[in-house]
Amino acid sequence: MKAITIGYHDVLEDTTRVAAGDPRPQTLVYALSKSDFAKHLWAVRYHACEPGPTTVRRFQRWDSGMVPVFLTFDDGAVGAYTSIAGQLETHHWRGHFFVTTDWIGRPGFLDATQILELHHRGHVIGSHSCSHPERMSSLTWDELIREWSVSCARLADILGEPVKVASVPNGYYSPAVGRAAAAVGIEVLFTSEPTTAVSVVEGCLVLGRYAVRRQTPPNVSGELAAGRAWPRWRQTMLWQGKKAVKTLSGESYLRIRRFLLALGDQRPS
Repeated sequence: MKAITIGYHDVLEDTTRVAAGDPRPQTLVYALSKSDFAKHLWAVRYHACEPGPTTVRRFQRWDSGMVPVFLTFDDGAVGAYTSIAGQLETHHWRGHFFVTTDWIGRPGFLDATQILELHHRGHVIGSHSCSHPERMSSLTWDELIREWSVSCARLADILGEPVKVASVPNGYYSPAVGRAAAAVGIEVLFTSEPTTAVSVVEGCLVLGRYAVRRQTPPNVSGELAAGRAWPRWRQTMLWQGKKAVKTLSGESYLRIRRFLLALGDQRPS
């Protein structure tokens, strides 16, 4: 079983500014303008109009000979409601919005009413943990269970139904992260590893994602959606290199990452 998932974050009116108090150092690195996001969607449609972006609700019934394309959006920023959902609906697509539940209602983030409306419009609402830990794979088992269970319970209260889809914050996935997700009833978990392969951890489907940053050209999203080899290989090579650095540098990697992200935020758009 295979799937192609393209991972986005924010779509902002102004990609030079973030909301006051935004807790994410990487906000502007991963943010697209509304006009650039529209170009990305048209590129996806041009390159991969069939089978097109769909949702995981249909995934397990998908013809094994076809590779679905999913579009995901992490963190639960308000742009999901103000900028992203409407553009997806223009193409008759729906997205997967993964919400960090401790941030619900903060300036710049979705509130409960907006989350419920997105759900009613057919988009998938999932967990992105409750606190967005910097390094989720380093948490204890009890901490992992809390991150998944508390966030899913909060979203279930808003939606009126169980939440069974999630994504891992900051790309720090481990088998324990997957097992903890499965233990609380999550059935589909998205990581940040650039791969089309789908694995299963204790009944939970684990899918990779190809990341889009502010500097990513729209045609790359289209080529990823179409399953073209080169953009996928390029991200895989970069990921493997970063994974090796993470292993060798340990906690110091986080300090280096914060520094590089800060530099990235200062680049002109």
